[in-house]
Amino acid sequence: MNRTQRRARAIAIAQTRDNAKLVATRLLMLATGATAACIAYLAVRSF
Repeated sequence: MNRTQRRARAIAIAQTRDNAKLVATRLLMLATGATAACIAYLAVRSF
């Protein structure tokens, strides 16, 4: 494996890690939003 191939592979791995972080962050935000919506719904319904 020459230098260019090694560099391309390292960049691909780094991009995959960034993508995984982005997906995890989006899922976390979605879960937070769903939780907030449920709490708001229960708060409105109980009053």
